[in-house]
Amino acid sequence: MASSYRKEMLESEIKKVLTVTLSSYTSYNDSLGMVSIVRVELTKDKRFATVFVSLMGPDESKKKLVKRLNEDKGIFRTAIAKNIRLFKAPEIRFKEDIGIEASLRVAQLLEKIERERTNTKDE
Repeated sequence: MASSYRKEMLESEIKKVLTVTLSSYTSYNDSLGMVSIVRVELTKDKRFATVFVSLMGPDESKKKLVKRLNEDKGIFRTAIAKNIRLFKAPEIRFKEDIGIEASLRVAQLLEKIERERTNTKDE
């Protein structure tokens, strides 16, 4: 129980540090647009951190963003090492988060079903 609590706290702290680092990173790289960190998942041994990022826009720009962040992941790992007391800073892997888009798609489908229902009842 205590180890899962510590893991959740570390994930939260890593997310905070990465959010601050990402804001300065995106101000330096204006072409990235508005990027947000959705969640961070640590492995059980705390050696790897998977960071899920979200960017509103076309799929091509999202793939470029993830590729660029993975190329510059040393900047983010250094920020974690400087701001959080850990024996060893976790290796970072950036991935695209599709949760927001999936929830928007589900909402659109539900609205479409509701419209179809009201249209069949009116007829």
